[in-house]
Amino acid sequence: MKKIFSIFVTAILMLTFTGGAFAAGNDAMVRIIHASPDAPAVDVYVDGKAVVEGAEFKAATEYMNLPAGEHKVEIYAAGTMGSEDPVISQSLTVEEGMAYTVAAANTVDNLELVVAQDSMKVTEGMTKVRVGHLSPDAPAVDVGPIGGDALFSGAEFKAITDYKELDPGTYDLEIRTPEGEQVLDLSGTMLEENTVYSVFAINTADSLEVLLLKDYTLMPGSMPETGMGGTAEESSSTALPIVLASAVLGGAALVFAARRKLVK
Repeated sequence: MKKIFSIFVTAILMLTFTGGAFAAGNDAMVRIIHASPDAPAVDVYVDGKAVVEGAEFKAATEYMNLPAGEHKVEIYAAGTMGSEDPVISQSLTVEEGMAYTVAAANTVDNLELVVAQDSMKVTEGMTKVRVGHLSPDAPAVDVGPIGGDALFSGAEFKAITDYKELDPGTYDLEIRTPEGEQVLDLSGTMLEENTVYSVFAINTADSLEVLLLKDYTLMPGSMPETGMGGTAEESSSTALPIVLASAVLGGAALVFAARRKLVK
């Protein structure tokens, strides 16, 4: 990870991406997640220019601005651009005023991009959450309160659910099979008001964990944004088996793996 803390310095110098909470002009906003459990560190290029270097499994960028339209995304094993072919080469189309999460998912031999449109809206005083299944060998899962009805049902690999708006608070959640067998205990999940979350199940089935990202936070007393804004900040919860941390570099941040508490 020796290059990981220079990611956004490189991006600012080399690309039209600009860090910050809001996009301008005809831009969209894009964040990138390394969600392939057996893939090496990677470099990410957009339209032939480096935007991420040396990102390891579980790394997630902050939102970065990208002009609306079609772009070529290429992912290389770190340091191999120019000497090896990309492990992914794919077109990505983004719309003005929209925000996206782009995850490099699946095993290294089957690496692919999973793209989801993110929400930048939440009712004041409420919280909003969705679930993404990015564990390549895990079965379909439900997510809900322990012993209660599922909030999200039958999510299969590569599925990213719609958002659900909930009352803010602390929830004793679990990831379980549709038959009711618990896969991962998420007791003490804190969902703050005025905040939009994405909860991504990552890693292999026998080492399942979650990456919790904040998509957007509505500042108290402000009007909801209509397509722009958002952060991927660290949650304040300390009770979760969640990979969370922030490394702030000027106006941008990298969310990466800082702790790993698995339920055995």
